[in-house]
Amino acid sequence: MSRPTGRVLTLLELLQSGGTRTVAELAERLGVEGRTVRRYVNQLIDLDVPVESVRGRYGGYRLGPGHRLPPLMLSDDEALAVLLGLVAGRRAELTTAERTANETASAKIRRVLPRHIARRLDTLLEALDFTDQPGELDHPDAGLLLTVADAVRHRRPVSIRYTDRDGRRSERTLHPYGIVAHAGRWYVTGKDAQVGEDRTFRLDRIADARALPGSFEAPVGPAPAQRVLSGFATAEYRHEVILRIHGTVEQVRAHLPAAVASLEEYESTAGEDRAAERWLRVELRAERLDWLPRVLASLDRPFVIERPTELRDHVIALADRLTSCAGRA
Repeated sequence: MSRPTGRVLTLLELLQSGGTRTVAELAERLGVEGRTVRRYVNQLIDLDVPVESVRGRYGGYRLGPGHRLPPLMLSDDEALAVLLGLVAGRRAELTTAERTANETASAKIRRVLPRHIARRLDTLLEALDFTDQPGELDHPDAGLLLTVADAVRHRRPVSIRYTDRDGRRSERTLHPYGIVAHAGRWYVTGKDAQVGEDRTFRLDRIADARALPGSFEAPVGPAPAQRVLSGFATAEYRHEVILRIHGTVEQVRAHLPAAVASLEEYESTAGEDRAAERWLRVELRAERLDWLPRVLASLDRPFVIERPTELRDHVIALADRLTSCAGRA
């Protein structure tokens, strides 16, 4: 690579770091004169790189929006960070329907990585693991994801065609509050205009989304992520479970996170440490009860089952099995 070409690429890297760079600053960094900087800028413009000239006392050059992505200059650490993000997104199943885009982007970056950085990446990936190993999931279309995101930003209603978990299809008008990634899936939370209540929808179950005229006011209260977690904890299932557990909030949350159960802290008396163990009211919904006794046993805290009665039978059955196993010679 000739030295002038190398300086042009260095100029592009400096501009990509953000902000407006003065001619004097660029000339000093490149080791050239001001008129040479202007010539390099013209070369970038000839390559369709959107370089803008800023006039005034603090003027200079900056990158502007263009019709296509210009050559991207990344440092070793930046390239490694981008690759890790792509790998984590793919492993956590938080990719769009265009999986090949993730793979080709990773391949392009890896192709130009210096060998020592590529070796570091391979070593890291061999040591890297994920607590959640999701199966093959459906993913939202990238265009749909961007349509909903634009509606969230500009507070515009959207019309969606949705298929629920029972296979029922419907068309709804949604006032979207935000998009949330949780446990390997994408969700949108907002107000369902037909029923006038907040709802959470899986994006991979939305067949189509289009913006509608008008706007809506952003609600006050919990952030979108908290709304999604609360929606999971209060969703309609077969059993409504209410417990009282003696322990700290952290002890309970370690086994019953916010996406599973809602937790009510009783008012602490004057002088009482809020981090101290005390009785907490825990409420959750469950389609089945057979998993709860094992969770309660792992808590290793005193608890009281307020309802349902069937849960007591499951706990007694687990205790009998454990007692029987413990008594074997």
